[in-house]
Amino acid sequence: MIDLTSYSALSFDVYGTLVDWEAGIATVLSEWAQRRGSSLDQEALLLAYADNEAAVEREYPGLVYAEVLQAAFRRTAKDLALPVTDEDVQALGRSVPDWPAFEDTHVALTRLKKHYKLIILSNVHEQGVEGSIKRMDVVFDQVNTAERIGSYKPSPRNFEVLIEILDELGVAKRQLLHVAQSLFHDHVPGKAIGLDTVWINRRHNRPGWGATPDPQIGVTPDLEFTSLAAFADAADAAFAAKG
Repeated sequence: MIDLTSYSALSFDVYGTLVDWEAGIATVLSEWAQRRGSSLDQEALLLAYADNEAAVEREYPGLVYAEVLQAAFRRTAKDLALPVTDEDVQALGRSVPDWPAFEDTHVALTRLKKHYKLIILSNVHEQGVEGSIKRMDVVFDQVNTAERIGSYKPSPRNFEVLIEILDELGVAKRQLLHVAQSLFHDHVPGKAIGLDTVWINRRHNRPGWGATPDPQIGVTPDLEFTSLAAFADAADAAFAAKG
């Protein structure tokens, strides 16, 4: 059991952890699939989509995320043998700022901000993150995006940059705790570079991996919670006990 009071900063994945990217993606894909006469449900569409997005990010690390979404959508449509138009894929590409924050995000982040500096390490472009920050209505101390870094998680480069610029906040690596939902994008590379991590297991009551690829290798986060609110409860309790 790690001591939550020993950290001074939290770095967050945004999409899947703070913002419901599965709901955002599934809404667009479902509307498209229904128009094409497909009976696939949201989970099936997310499963078909997940590996395609990861593949595009791996093959084209300099591509802006809105374009990643479009390319992944086209590959998914091809896999499913369903027609897709430019208008269809552009709808997904511009949808990021409209993706909803989880119900507990704003309040939990506000509580956590009393104890920690808050950092974003996101796989999304600048415009998308800006829109999501407005929805979360919380001021972050540092924002790092795939567009700014030039690569996508799970690339080690994203975590190397995160650690390199911690000194701008006066934070040492040992004082940083990484908080994320995705084992594939965050916990595997985060643990590989030596970070302590907290798993916000948003899919705890659903089977499968959804829009996140199977990590393929085992990884053990230091703590696991089923919601951000539960993590905030634990942090509040730890600091209260310390006095």
